[in-house]
Amino acid sequence: MAGSPSLRPSTSLRTPRGPRPATAPWWNRQRGSAMPSHRYRPAHDRVDVPLIDRTWPERRITEAPLWVPVDLRDGNQALVEPMDLGRKRQFFELLVGMGFTEIEVGYPSASQVEFDFVRELADERLVPEDVTAVVFTPARAELIDRTIESISGLRRVVVHLYTATAPLWRNTVIGEGRVGLARRIRDAAERIARAVDGWDAEVRFEFSPEVFNLTEPDFALEVCNMVTQVWDADRDRPVIHNLPATVEISTPNVYADQIEFMHRNLDRREAVILSVHPHNDRGTGVACAELALMAGAQRVEGCLFGNGERTGNVDLVTLALNLHTQGVDPQIDFSDIDEIRRVVEQCNRISVHERHPYGGDLVHTAFSGTHQDAIKKGFARHAALAAERGIAEDELAWDVPYLPIDPAELGRTYEAVIRVNSQSGKGGIAYLLQSHAGLVLPRRLQIDFAAVVQRLTDRTGAEIGPEELWSVFQQEYVEPGTTSGPGAVDLHDWGTWQLRTGQHLFAAQVSTGGPVRAVEGTSAGPLAGLAEGLATVGIDVDVLDFQEQTTSPGRESVAAAYALCRVNGVDAWGVGLDASVLTASVHAVIAAVNRAAPEKLDAER
Repeated sequence: MAGSPSLRPSTSLRTPRGPRPATAPWWNRQRGSAMPSHRYRPAHDRVDVPLIDRTWPERRITEAPLWVPVDLRDGNQALVEPMDLGRKRQFFELLVGMGFTEIEVGYPSASQVEFDFVRELADERLVPEDVTAVVFTPARAELIDRTIESISGLRRVVVHLYTATAPLWRNTVIGEGRVGLARRIRDAAERIARAVDGWDAEVRFEFSPEVFNLTEPDFALEVCNMVTQVWDADRDRPVIHNLPATVEISTPNVYADQIEFMHRNLDRREAVILSVHPHNDRGTGVACAELALMAGAQRVEGCLFGNGERTGNVDLVTLALNLHTQGVDPQIDFSDIDEIRRVVEQCNRISVHERHPYGGDLVHTAFSGTHQDAIKKGFARHAALAAERGIAEDELAWDVPYLPIDPAELGRTYEAVIRVNSQSGKGGIAYLLQSHAGLVLPRRLQIDFAAVVQRLTDRTGAEIGPEELWSVFQQEYVEPGTTSGPGAVDLHDWGTWQLRTGQHLFAAQVSTGGPVRAVEGTSAGPLAGLAEGLATVGIDVDVLDFQEQTTSPGRESVAAAYALCRVNGVDAWGVGLDASVLTASVHAVIAAVNRAAPEKLDAER
């Protein structure tokens, strides 16, 4: 088109210029790239894949496996800031409340916090009668002894022994051949059995040949059968053999073949619980777990929303709700998915992506007008069919376009989300704020503000223009951070300094309706230091979500900061606007604190 700017590729990219493959059809114009793919070997060249007359492709998953969340161990060790005792206990209580009956609670020999948490569970009798705690230990004598010490007093426990068995790990990390490593595994298994012999508790055992999916099939089978014999497994005291895809290397069907090989050949199969532990390096962890269940697995280890090292462990939320949408009871409760996500985010201090299956903020939101229309018609048809058949809507089989699951079953209402969207389609909230003030609100803040606007429009019956919308937004979210009021925190002089330790000191003069007091806090960042300082005057602040942006290009741009804070148990958003990013951030937190003030909440009610 005349006058159009030329399209130039980024100078950092190497646009493929190689020859087209001789086998490529005429309609595929892709060319050879400069990516050094020759450095990598296919999975079939790295491990012997057992040749079997596979049966798993013909099977269906008709019942839930035993789910075992490993958030408190595997997930925890992947966090930038591992959980303290309080966060561990909060997460444990969530898992119990959701209905998990076997929970990996820690790696007691890894740190004092890990050890102390297991002791807290035992000493305070925090593990319900129908829940089994799992503890994790490597095959080293002193670490086994420390692990056994931690579980004394637990009524029902699984001791989980692991050792890497793949050739690369044997040669590079362990420095031991197959014979020596098998001897090490036998010694460790015997040591664990001796340590708990005669205990007045239900103690069972689990073994993981770490990096199972890169281990020779005959060696994996050899060591698993050896451990089954050492622990003398039977139907009344089965052993768990957990077969991890520690680092994903292949398509899911290869992992399924490996699992079916073990399922068919394990000794004392009736005395073995076959477990899998897929990671997600190739992004196929969920598929690996599902095919593994078809191949004979009975137990799945993973994390809520897929937290874990690298790209994470398999996501138990997605797996369980996938079963639910196929008419299979997952035997776990997800009726308040947002509360589950809030606790996970608070404990892990990692946000769940807006597009995460089932749990993301946007998964039930349609931005396309055609999608919205189809969904609205689907809801209307669903209601009409229920009325025609004389049954409640939540008893009718679910069949609505674009929605694989009824949002209400997860504690959500689709209408609450689409109303924000439908208003945006009419030149509404999010678009007007961005075009008028340059603000790009986080999705959850959009929803929060939409409720404010909805209350106003319901009361006035009038349409809100850009100027009034901007005024309402400032009054609701910005001004509480810079102006004082009844019960509000008034921040006077303040400053922050980076210390030689790398931490930040935040010092301020604060009043809360009384005399001005000096507060200070030291933490990893300025906002965390502010939270520490506010704690000294009885205000408990936890920043759950924080985002910032510039509202326009250029040096004179105003910075916008958005903070979702939990203040003494109440969640509230605050927004700060200032030429200084730091000042905007501090004002955003103070605004959230003041919006959560009990006096304000009572007035709103």
